[in-house]
Order: sequence, then C-alpha cells, then structure tokens
Amino acid sequence: MRRAYTVEPQPTVHHPRRYALAPRVAIAAGCALITLALALAAHAVLRAPVTAPGTALAAAPQGTASPGGTDGGGPGGTDNVYPGGTDGGGPGGRQAGVSPGPGAQKVPAGEVTVHVTGAVGNPSVQRLPAGSRVADAVAAAGGASPEADTQSLNLARVLNDGEQVRVPKVGESPPAAPAGAEGSQTGAGPGAGAAPGGGPAGKVNVNTAEASALETLPGIGPTLAKRIIAYRNEHGPFATVEDLTDVPGIGPAVLEGLRQEATT
Repeated sequence: MRRAYTVEPQPTVHHPRRYALAPRVAIAAGCALITLALALAAHAVLRAPVTAPGTALAAAPQGTASPGGTDGGGPGGTDNVYPGGTDGGGPGGRQAGVSPGPGAQKVPAGEVTVHVTGAVGNPSVQRLPAGSRVADAVAAAGGASPEADTQSLNLARVLNDGEQVRVPKVGESPPAAPAGAEGSQTGAGPGAGAAPGGGPAGKVNVNTAEASALETLPGIGPTLAKRIIAYRNEHGPFATVEDLTDVPGIGPAVLEGLRQEATT
C-alpha cells in the first residue's frame, strides 16, 4: 500500500545584496566630508560679529550716587571726597564703594583746612566749619600746651582756608597774622609797622612773592624759589621766616641770610 506525500514548495528567501566600497573610494569620501565640515566652520566664524574692546564696559550702567554727592550739584556724580560733603551741591555723601585718589582732594563748601602747629597737644591739619576762629583750631588740635603763650595770639581771628596757625611758646616771637586776615591783632610782634602787603618796606614777603621776587633773596635760586611756592601752596602761608627751614634745601646758613631780607 502506497502513501502519497505532498511536498509544499518552500518560499524563496531573498537576502539583500551588500555593496562594499573600495578602500580608495572610502578614503576619498571621508576626506571630502572633513573638508566640507572645516569649510562650514570657517564660514560660521567669519560671519560672527566681532565685539570691539571696551564695548562691555561702555554698555555697563553707570554707578549711582546719592543725590547731591556730585562735583557741581547734579545727581549721579562721583567726586565727593569728604563724607557728608557738598562740593558745590546739596547735602549728600560720597558715592558708595568709591575711594577718592590722592589727586581728588577738594575742600567742601563751608569748610576751611588749617595747619595747627607749635605748642599744642596734637599738631596736625584740621578741617573746621567756615567762619571758625583761631581758638577753634587750637582746641581741635588738642588745646594749648602748658608752655604755650596764647596771649600773643588773637584767638578771635577768623581762619582762612589753607593757612598755618602756630602757637608760640613763652619767650618765642609771636607769629605775624596772615596778610589780609580779618581781625588781625595790631602791634603783636614783628611786622606791626609793616607797609601794605604784610611786610616792611624793602623786604620780600615769602607768602605773596612770585618766583622772580624770591630769587632776589640771598641764597635763593630758581629751584628753591619753586620749592617755596610749592610748599606754601600745599601747607599754607609761612607764619615766620624761620618756617622756611621746612622747605627742602633751606638750612640754617641760608636762613641766616634771609632774616634781614624776607618777611611773612
């Protein structure tokens, strides 16, 4: 007895054909892709906007200051040097975080700066309200010392900005009042018979003379004349001729020749 078997046909499986690039073709294609990428990167860099140096600083907002703390009275300034000063403006302090430099020293309106020296407790530079008297300057510098001769001073004289107040000791020559000082004491020490201008006729006033006049003094040349002017501009007028020794280059020998020719 025979059995019949039916054989079903098997489906044909089609495998995808794989293509392989030759090594030379693959290398060439890779180089082309790298070159294209570099070209695109260079193009993007060249088209990017260039920021000029300092642009970020220029765009930064200006620091704010309290109203009135300006060099001229408007808001937003930065030139107030002394706390609470008003250098030409209304009340207000200095700008927060701003430290003034050495060249920024300015005297606020309503103040005077004087150099108190001699027989006082603390010889120093003092800032006082405008209209203060010599007595106020002496008190601010620690008061007169026990050996001070306050009788030779006009303690009621109004102070001038930039002047030097010297308190003499007993037995010392009293200082002459600055030329043009209000309420100066007459007849107090040398200079009582002075001609107009603060000095005896024929003498050079070292507090007002220009360089050409200072050079006529014995031992004073162009260099020392400039130093004298620079010193009095910085420290105020000389109280006595002896104070000229504070100027660099003027020693006892030069001072001896100046005693008869110079005055304050």
